[in-house]
Formats: sequence, C-alpha cells, structure tokens
Amino acid sequence: MASQLISATDILNSKILIVDDQEANVSLLEQILSRAGYLTVTSTMNPHEVYELHRYNRYDLILLDLQMPGMDGFQVMEALKGIETEGYLPVLVITAQPGHKLRALNAGAEDFISKPFEMAEVLARVRNMLKVRLLNKGLHHYNDVLAEQVRERTAELKEGYQETIFTMTRAAEHKDEDTGDHVRRISYYSHTLAKLLGMDDEFVENIFFASPMHDIGKIGIPDHVLLKPGGFLQYEWEIMQGHSAMGARILGNSKSPYLKMGAEIALNHHERWDGGGYPSGKVGEEIPLSARIMNICDIYDALRSKRPYKPALNHEQTMQIIAQGDHRTRPEHFDPVIFATFTENHQLFCDIFE
Repeated sequence: MASQLISATDILNSKILIVDDQEANVSLLEQILSRAGYLTVTSTMNPHEVYELHRYNRYDLILLDLQMPGMDGFQVMEALKGIETEGYLPVLVITAQPGHKLRALNAGAEDFISKPFEMAEVLARVRNMLKVRLLNKGLHHYNDVLAEQVRERTAELKEGYQETIFTMTRAAEHKDEDTGDHVRRISYYSHTLAKLLGMDDEFVENIFFASPMHDIGKIGIPDHVLLKPGGFLQYEWEIMQGHSAMGARILGNSKSPYLKMGAEIALNHHERWDGGGYPSGKVGEEIPLSARIMNICDIYDALRSKRPYKPALNHEQTMQIIAQGDHRTRPEHFDPVIFATFTENHQLFCDIFE
C-alpha cells in the first residue's frame, strides 16, 4: 500500500548525481538514465565536489564509483555522513571488485552495481533505490506533520487548562475583591522563588499557573466569615481553615499538571515547617515543595496587603516580621533553604509587589 504513494513521475523527477573519474562511464550512465526518462541527472568527475554538491542539492540518489584518484568512494561516503546524519546514505556504488561490495555496504551504501554495466541491472537498482528513498522522505515528512499536529494539540490543551485556571480564579475573586491583585502577584512570587531555588522549567511553569488557585476553597466559605473585619471566634476559625481541604477537593482528580499542583498547594500552603500549621500538622519535607514555596510568598503578600482585619505594611516592616517573627509568624515556620533564598533576594519580591 505504501508503494502506491510513489508514482512513476515522482521517480523520474528524482535528482540523481553520477560520480566517476572515467568520462566513458559517466557518459554511458547518463545515456541509460536519460533514455529511461530520468529528467534530472547531473554528474561530476571530481570526488572532492560531491560533499558540497549534495549539501546544496540533496540528491535522491548518488551513483558512486569506488576507485577514484585523490579521494576514493569510501572517503566520499564518510564525508556524506556529515550531511545524512540520520544514517541513510542514498548511495548506489559502482565497482568491478567483488571484495569491495560487502565493504561498501558496511560503509553505508544501500546497494551496488557491477562493472561492466548491464542496462537492465542499472535501471532496476536505480528504480528500487529511488522508490525506497522517496518513501523514506515521505515518511519523514509525515512524521514532521504529525509532530506539528501534536505540538498544536498540546498548545490547545495547555491554553484550555490555563483558561480553566483563570476562570476559577476569577470566581474566587468575585467573593473577595481584595484578593484579585494578590493572586496575580502570587504567580510571579512563586515563579521567581522556584527559579532561584534551581527548579526545572516544567516545575517553574506549573507553579506559575497553579499558585493563584491556592485559596480557591474560599469560594465555599460564608461571606460573614470570609469578610469579617475583626478576629474570628473559634468556630469561625474552624470554618475558615476548611478552605484548604475544600480547595483540594475542587481541584483534585484532574489530569492537568497545573490543577494537580494547584490541589497540592491548596491543601498544604498553610502547613508549617515546624508542624504547627493546618489542616494536618505536617512537618518538614512532608509538606510538598510547591506548598513550602507558596507559603512564604503568601505570608509576604498578606503582610503587604490591606485586609478587613489589618492595615497594609511596607516592605521593611514585612521583612522584619518574616525574619524576626511576631505573634503570628515565626522564621521556624518556613523551610530553612526557602527562607534563606527568599530573604537573600527580598528586593525582587518588593519589586513584584510594587
């Protein structure tokens, strides 16, 4: 079925190069191919020209004599491997030496023609090799098209995931308009900190899109609790803490890498390195890295931002609390490596906020 894709016209329009230091051999091969209907046949008697000729013209077939002065056919084939890097050399060798045939095939030639020439053999071998060459090129083209379609489909899926994220984030912002800029800044804080920590590109991209969903669970918190201007009563605080698990349930069981990490962050971003956080009291590396990164970014932005229960603080006040602690925030709440990286590069986070 595959051979039906290659027509006689395709074969006769193929680009052929004859390489032989004997003018009589070149002339005879040109006549045989021309009379058979081949339309693009060129030749050279200088083997040193073959590499540049093929690099420029990309012949479908090279008929190559093996015994030539200055540069033999084996050396020509070795040079051509610098162009045909995928391993297929479109070379049909010409030789009168039986011992050279196997050596030529081992060197990369696809087939051979014996001297003296027999027209039927020449035409059969040329036709068969061109058919294989054109099928090979067609397969590569098909693979390229398929790869491009996969890239396009992947980009569409990625765009769809991102739109889902933005839609859910907007829904959460609708509940609390003060968080709108907060979630956008969180993307950049987390992205920057992940890069500073040496995370790979995939992780950095994922956390950029996942981190804004950290408080998506607040969409299920009653307004009289979520927007309360004063401190929480104990039962209200328990309701408020429930947004972590609720966010994880909303985002869970997804194939999207963004939503998977979003669920991980939503559940764990209030956990503390020393075990004093919620909802599970996880300690140290029990807390996912994405959530440990998110935690310090969230604290920084919350301290910088005005809330119903507190005024906004400037950068210096915020860094003093993070570095030295207050009644709510302590340095031991944070992963020590992340804490050190954040504090050493604190001006970057100020720039993002501003």
